[in-house]
Amino acid sequence: MVKAVIRDPVFLAGKSESATEADKQVITDLLDTLRANLDHCVGMAANMIGVRKNIIVVAAGPFQFAMVNATITKKTGAFQTEEGCLSLDGVRPCTRYREIEVDYLDQNFKKQHGKYTGWTAQIIQHELDHVAGIVI
Repeated sequence: MVKAVIRDPVFLAGKSESATEADKQVITDLLDTLRANLDHCVGMAANMIGVRKNIIVVAAGPFQFAMVNATITKKTGAFQTEEGCLSLDGVRPCTRYREIEVDYLDQNFKKQHGKYTGWTAQIIQHELDHVAGIVI
């Protein structure tokens, strides 16, 4: 189900809890909400739809995928950039990394390890900041 996007910076600054299989509906709702906003959004975190769980979704080309309880295990190539956010007005400066490795659970709660570069890596880092309560 497509959900309303939360724009309250106080709520967004709260740290998310680990997700469990009981949160599968949150994954579905988050993917539905991302797909409804693809014309101006490339990723979302569960707190953006009012749920403080460690779930993010990412749009990479024609594909959208979920990452549950994701942790960056390696990062290289720091750079400075500016990012916008569906939950906030304007853009803000931040540090990102060109290459990252991530351990996570997929939407079926199967363990995964992925290597991401460029734009996809940047999206993942932005959304993982969200679940950590970091509002850029």
